[in-house]
Amino acid sequence: MSLIRADLDTLPAYVPGRTVPGAIKLASNEVALPPAAAVLDAIAAAAHGGNRYPDLAAVSLTERLAHFCGVDAERIAVGCGSVSLCQQLVNSTCRETTDEVVFAWRSFEAYPIVTQIGGAVQRTVPLDGEFRHDLDAMAAAVGPNTRLVFVCSPNNPTGPAVTDAEFRRFLAAVGPDVVVALDEAYFEFVTDPDAVNGRTLIDEHPNLVVLRTFSKAYRLAGFRVGYALGAPPVIEALRKVCAPFSVSVPAQAAAIASIDHSAELMADLAPIVEERTRVREGLLAAGFTVPVTQSNFVWLALGDAAAPFAAHCMDHKVVVRPFAGDGVRVTVSHSEENDAFLAAARAFAG
Repeated sequence: MSLIRADLDTLPAYVPGRTVPGAIKLASNEVALPPAAAVLDAIAAAAHGGNRYPDLAAVSLTERLAHFCGVDAERIAVGCGSVSLCQQLVNSTCRETTDEVVFAWRSFEAYPIVTQIGGAVQRTVPLDGEFRHDLDAMAAAVGPNTRLVFVCSPNNPTGPAVTDAEFRRFLAAVGPDVVVALDEAYFEFVTDPDAVNGRTLIDEHPNLVVLRTFSKAYRLAGFRVGYALGAPPVIEALRKVCAPFSVSVPAQAAAIASIDHSAELMADLAPIVEERTRVREGLLAAGFTVPVTQSNFVWLALGDAAAPFAAHCMDHKVVVRPFAGDGVRVTVSHSEENDAFLAAARAFAG
């Protein structure tokens, strides 16, 4: 008799972006800038309390987030990155081996992992021809055993955002008895005025949970802080299944300081937004299929050429993130690194 769950043999591994010394890393959707100076000062000050356990309930951070988001503190759960909150959502909604989690595919690669770890059934729905969520098909896939739906906007790894109008229709079609998680990890990069903003919908839909993170726009990927916005019963459940002390003392301090200096941090995103347009246009001119993106990365729909393209880029000292058989995701960085990637991409196309 095995001591370990047999199904773990089939558990897909989360594949992080590679770090190769001497190469440009465009594989993990990190912002190239370090944390802001004031944030670094807050981290250093907090490190002096590293001999003490973190605040279990992250009270100060939760209160700061409540003010920042314009909601009551009881509607916020803090987690060790938004990935941890995805796992907590599965754990708090799925109890039986027949319970289902619905999500688009290809989408965030953590969804199938956290679903299987939680003992639930995956029900995936293909993206449409423009590499966007097919919300009508997703609504049709929701059945009597569905407990949770993940919607990623902008979608990782393809980039398009869900519109407010189509998401409202989706919520109406799904109904109030299924938890819908709107994963907005890249929300701060969105410039499309028609894109959904989950914060504006949580009052109308008690089954809606909005996930956001400090890893991307706030440049704290190494500190692992995310948060959820939702109705108090759902938030209370997320807190119950959270690993104790999972958000460290420096991480909580870094997140608070980032909120305090959010205007400065958001201003730094403008060059990335400009560069993503330039990078996409350069790729389109070279003959690649690249959907419109609202995040800090672009998607090259390469199919079976994904792995050869990634190897080619590596030969040019640029690390990208291939998804075998589907495509390649490339982080938009500053102009010099983007130029190096575009040169490699053009050489492949040529």
